[in-house]
Amino acid sequence: MRVFVTGATGLIGSAVVAELLGNGHTVLALARSDASALAAEAAGAEPLRGALADLDVLRAGVTQADGVVHLAFGNDFSSPEALAKNVTEESAALAALGEELVGSDRPFVTVSGTPQAPGRVSTEADPVPTDGPVGGRGRAVTAVLGLAARGVRSAAVRLPRTVHNQGTGGFAGLLTGIARRTGVSGYPGDGTQRWPAVHALDAAVLLRLALERAEAGSVWHAVADEGDRVQDIAAVIGRRLGLPVESVPPQTYGPLGPIFATDQPSSSAHTRQTLGWEPKHPSLLEDLENIQP
Repeated sequence: MRVFVTGATGLIGSAVVAELLGNGHTVLALARSDASALAAEAAGAEPLRGALADLDVLRAGVTQADGVVHLAFGNDFSSPEALAKNVTEESAALAALGEELVGSDRPFVTVSGTPQAPGRVSTEADPVPTDGPVGGRGRAVTAVLGLAARGVRSAAVRLPRTVHNQGTGGFAGLLTGIARRTGVSGYPGDGTQRWPAVHALDAAVLLRLALERAEAGSVWHAVADEGDRVQDIAAVIGRRLGLPVESVPPQTYGPLGPIFATDQPSSSAHTRQTLGWEPKHPSLLEDLENIQP
């Protein structure tokens, strides 16, 4: 099928584009800059110039596609206001994409984060949060799943806190960037909180499977590692960068501080059993060995 992909040139998106092209699909890629357009072309996709905020461009992309994979999200996590802007922009984009798909029975795959389940590992049956720093995102994804009742084969692939490739990406990548800036490989609290993770190439396979096979209104977990201790993540980062490893205040991480400090392991047992998804690429702790000093 011809697939419209937002966020097609990012760490996850580039893996998804390659996975789709490698399995007989063609890709129309949203490209917000000349550089992104060139990268999309080089990967074998057709670029469509526009940003996530350009709702008319998004609608035009849908009209040219047999299905949609939405991955784009703002990269500014510097303040609560910036994070809220990211969420608001994505929510409007999801609403525009969804409305254009109503009644078409075409697939619409979007992403969110894996939820927290206090005292246990979260599963696909747990709801995403609809309040807190990213509650708006939970509400928007829930609305996308609700489009199943309006003739859209909608599905949500929940991505873990770190989607990684060659030692970069996700929350672990943010820890690495902060360590480089501050000279300390830090972790919030006692560091025993656990974060799930997945390699970007494995996540790309699941996103393709959801596009091809997922039932309307279904939820899937792209989780390979159920939960790595943040202290262990910071230890690898510190060793690779030659920096001390220490506990730091949660406010070090700005608006993401409360999320970073939370224990949030997650399972993908249902996803693996139902879709036959089986991660094959290096774990997060193995992949972080690729960090360059």
